[in-house]
Amino acid sequence: MTELPALDATTAAPPGTPEHYREHGHAVVHGLASPAEVAAYRPLIEAAAAAHNRETRPLAERETYGRAFLQTHNLWQRDEDVARFVRAPRFARVAAELMGVDGVRLYHDQSLFKEPGGGRTPWHQDQFYWPFTTAHTITMWMPLVDLPPEVGSMHFAAGSHRIGHVSGESISDESDREITALIEERGLSVETYGALRAGDATFHAGWTLHSAAPNPTDAMRSVMTVIYVADGTVVATPANPFQELDRRIWLDDTPPGSPVDSPLNPLLWPLP
Repeated sequence: MTELPALDATTAAPPGTPEHYREHGHAVVHGLASPAEVAAYRPLIEAAAAAHNRETRPLAERETYGRAFLQTHNLWQRDEDVARFVRAPRFARVAAELMGVDGVRLYHDQSLFKEPGGGRTPWHQDQFYWPFTTAHTITMWMPLVDLPPEVGSMHFAAGSHRIGHVSGESISDESDREITALIEERGLSVETYGALRAGDATFHAGWTLHSAAPNPTDAMRSVMTVIYVADGTVVATPANPFQELDRRIWLDDTPPGSPVDSPLNPLLWPLP
């Protein structure tokens, strides 16, 4: 294992951030990781993502989902150095405080790299894919590079986390049309944090409607995400085939009605 920043120096979520998160369904924490910390982990995460990504088609030959990003899951299981980033107590503490829960477990991680010329990410809800009995789920989305305004951070429909499940479609043109119509019908405010620095992080709830702009630049948009679920959560009976697949893969085949506590879902906060 290489010498890397520990990321175990924990600080509370900035004042007012938990309240903003609970009202809007999303929040930003600037400087959650320092430029030096991100610089140390970025090449390791990028190398692991490249080694395990299986997409070989040119952008022009992919469907909307495939043009949105290169996605690789659970890098923490594949690389010990990346695992130190994913399991960072600093990040997990903020996730717990934003949700207002005593502890959080890892659901899984995802690298989301939007290639130069990569397409827009359609409107969707993450928890459409997740078999949980709770709404206490949260994703940390941290750029590993500075994001210029034309790429920027994600777009969120403010307060949409309180609506719950709204779309029967996976991430696609269909989900985008359906959710765009819902946002317009309900007059929901679309909010974004615009340009971000490497090490800034946005957090959003599992039911929060969100999308992302295309990448018109000639640089890769390297982003690492970590998904957390409240400690004590119980696995739900899957409501669709995607949730059944997630139950088997990311919850280690934990049966419905059982707590989320498999070896794939370690407790990240509080510390032992």
